[in-house]
Amino acid sequence: MTDQVMTDQDDKSVGQARASRDDRLKSALRENLKRRKVQARERAAMTGALENDDGSLDEGTAGET
Repeated sequence: MTDQVMTDQDDKSVGQARASRDDRLKSALRENLKRRKVQARERAAMTGALENDDGSLDEGTAGET
């Protein structure tokens, strides 16, 4: 009977550990997605600022200090 109780407790702890890991992974993936979206928006804004009205790149100001 003691073995059955121990097995149930072990199963619960394994299940809790897996749920905790899944929650951490979900959170990490969500934060990664947010970061990548911000980066994509910033790149799009930078690209838009470098383009002229005709769509060509403004190479005259690139590299000037």
